[in-house]
Amino acid sequence: MKYPELERLVDIVAVLRSKNGCQWDREQTHKSLRPNMIEEAYEAVDAIDDNDIKNLREELGDVLLQVVLHSQIAKDEGDFDIEDVAKELSDKLIHRHPHVFGNEKVNSTDEILSNWDKLKKEEKTDRKSVLDGISKAQSALMSAQKISKRVVKVGFEWDSIESLKNCIKSEYKEFEEAVLSGDKDKMEDEMGDIFFATVNLARWYKIDAEQALLRANKKFTKRFRKMEEIAEKPLEEYTYEEYDKLWKQAKMIINNEV
Repeated sequence: MKYPELERLVDIVAVLRSKNGCQWDREQTHKSLRPNMIEEAYEAVDAIDDNDIKNLREELGDVLLQVVLHSQIAKDEGDFDIEDVAKELSDKLIHRHPHVFGNEKVNSTDEILSNWDKLKKEEKTDRKSVLDGISKAQSALMSAQKISKRVVKVGFEWDSIESLKNCIKSEYKEFEEAVLSGDKDKMEDEMGDIFFATVNLARWYKIDAEQALLRANKKFTKRFRKMEEIAEKPLEEYTYEEYDKLWKQAKMIINNEV
């Protein structure tokens, strides 16, 4: 076999799930492993963001373990096995890359992506709406991006960036009106509209909203930790003005460290 360690991994998981294997592994189901699948994927993404190649190798192994475990559970239940998973993926990759495995000619990445969507649509004949197939488990922000991109492909788009910006301003106005009414449900609805419109603003400028927010979270965390580090008294004792000064000081220190 070209990749003996992959075969060894599949055999190890089969043993763990066997009668004489590990009780924990035997008790697992697709549903019980759901949190693990999400957690391992996020940990791999963390390694990518940190450019930690050594840790990335380990985290990808943990992601692979989830794939092999789910495949073994399916095999035990008579549904499919890891070979079926690999075959379906291989067939899909070949079908969706006719410019590599066939005679299709393409001149740009945009053409490749357009062909991908066309071929995917041919495969998914059960999907009636352009919104079918969007994961319900992903974050709300990622889901908003996916919904936005899907509807734009069929022409549902603002006619200009200015009309989109005006829409965001309008959503803010409606939120303020909801605040004045004191209606919490209405406030939540309008805040959601602000988020969704802002995601579209990011898409318009070809910015990944998920990555943008992750960067903002990372930046805020770094600055706040620096505030904690340089604070001369407990943060709870700071006034708003002192907090503002401390925040600017932390920001300046971090900028000088770069």
